[in-house]
Amino acid sequence: MTRALVLVDGEHYPPVLLDAIRTLESRGYQIAAAVFLGGGEKLAGPLELGGLPIVHGETQRSALERALTSFLPEVVLDLSDDPVVDASRRSLLASVSLARGVPYHGADFRFEPPHRQRIAARPSVAVIGTGKRTGKTAIAGFAARTLTARGSRVVIVAMGRGGPAEPRLVRGDTHSPSPAELLDLARRGEHAASDVYEDAVLAGVPAVGARRAGAGLAGAPFFDNVAPAVEVANSESPDVILLEGSGAAIPPVASDATICVVGGGVAPDFLQQMLAPYRLLLADLVVITMCEEPTVSTHALSSLTSSIDDVSRGVAQVKTVFRPAPRDPVAGRLVFYATTAPPAVGEAIKEHLEGTHGARVVGITHHLADRSALESDLTRAEGSYEVLVTELKAGAVDVATRKAMEAGADVTYADNLPLSVEGDLSSAILALAEKAAARFDTHTSGTR
Repeated sequence: MTRALVLVDGEHYPPVLLDAIRTLESRGYQIAAAVFLGGGEKLAGPLELGGLPIVHGETQRSALERALTSFLPEVVLDLSDDPVVDASRRSLLASVSLARGVPYHGADFRFEPPHRQRIAARPSVAVIGTGKRTGKTAIAGFAARTLTARGSRVVIVAMGRGGPAEPRLVRGDTHSPSPAELLDLARRGEHAASDVYEDAVLAGVPAVGARRAGAGLAGAPFFDNVAPAVEVANSESPDVILLEGSGAAIPPVASDATICVVGGGVAPDFLQQMLAPYRLLLADLVVITMCEEPTVSTHALSSLTSSIDDVSRGVAQVKTVFRPAPRDPVAGRLVFYATTAPPAVGEAIKEHLEGTHGARVVGITHHLADRSALESDLTRAEGSYEVLVTELKAGAVDVATRKAMEAGADVTYADNLPLSVEGDLSSAILALAEKAAARFDTHTSGTR
């Protein structure tokens, strides 16, 4: 028998619910309790289901959480329906269940909590996001540099859609690949701007590349080789392993703590849909990136942070903006900058490169992720710049580096440095690493 909770509402006649529960019992479910989600059109009084415990709460979420804690089910079965539970409410309920490790099944859907095997031999921190281009790699790189400065040995495992067929260790701590070396890799058919190279070059730590294809609603890759990549990281005897997600995909191995990166421009209601709450419920720290106008207004940012807090309930939030940090000095030099950032932040990028790094910016392309447009932009810019400064992603190597070198210009790669505008990201990361270490010690002592 499978121990189960049923979710019910008062828009169904109780005899219909009882009939459904008996049918579920005949199919091998032991119904431990019912969770009442509201509604009352079909009720003449309090809901009664043949003596079955019925759990109430101030909200649908609190009722489900109370039942999950009290009855420890193996599955949640959803017998509710509109208008009591709409798509966004169901997304939250499913996310709460999955975050507790409990499957959530309905009439024509089945959400299973992704299995994440504990493979990391040292404390680990996952860096996940609500989607692509939220800044996960920049945050992972910043975390690596912050922990390294504290004296920790850090290894990053970078999962990506362009990762290698076999896990590959790139020794960013001892040799950072040059633009010419990366271009040679690209000419041999590699994705030389994949996250593993960005991590190694810009964070200056060992990075292990892995690949993945597809991602489910709860972030599980359809295919990946992350587990053997973590084994490679283990062999480096690190103090901390950073597990970097890809798009909305979550590293398919267990971690001791989690950072969730949310782009400031995301609509607040997006976080109520398609299991987005699940990612926030996994988080021990939420980093909101790109927190500046015109990417996001003050009012929209306030709505976004409130929406995050409604889901994550008190988990620390740090708000940041990104600014380019060229790997090599560019003071006094004519610079052309290539980025995936939207044109709306182009002036802020230009001011930062000139004011902080002393560059003379002659142009910016925002088409780093559009190879055809990028090629055209760089062709038009030939002869106007001495140094191409580019983020190390998308078409940075096979197009941007190639075009710049063909034009006789120098190339340097730029980190997207997260600057805290509310909260202290460095302190938050150090605290999270301590939390991860404590959880790792608790887990390992419990398995001896």
